Amino acid sequence: MSDLNPDAAAYAGKLRVRVCGICLQDNKLLLVRHSHTLGNSAFWAPPGGGLHYGETMQACLRREFEEETGLKVSVGRFLFVNEFLQPPLHAVEFFFEVKPVGGTLMTGTDPESAADRQLIQEVQWLTIREIQRLPTTDRHRTLQHLLSLDDLLGLPHNFMA
Repeated sequence: MSDLNPDAAAYAGKLRVRVCGICLQDNKLLLVRHSHTLGNSAFWAPPGGGLHYGETMQACLRREFEEETGLKVSVGRFLFVNEFLQPPLHAVEFFFEVKPVGGTLMTGTDPESAADRQLIQEVQWLTIREIQRLPTTDRHRTLQHLLSLDDLLGLPHNFMA
């Protein structure tokens, strides 16, 4: 666990259910850059986060988008499931298509973390070329082999290894 960012230690050793959104606009994908987590220098991923007990996936995704990006979104169709397993981290992630309906884009925060322990560093719209130029280890698994952003809307429903 020595390679794990201490600010991510709260997520270690437990299974997390996460809900994430694919938000495309003007041939760009909205991504959140987190500080290093495990074996990388940074981590770029679609916005999303942990599902709370009693919360619907759609409500979770709307909350997470607002917290992380400042945007209000409408949640569309279910796209795919991804399992992330790199001990000590383990997450099952449900991805949905989302559309912005309000708010102002900003770099948000994770309310579960103290102000000086935030993992979120930046929120940005990136083209496929910009994503492909990022180091593979710094990209979420769903972003590692994309040929086009439209690929995200047509991935097999089960993206698990």
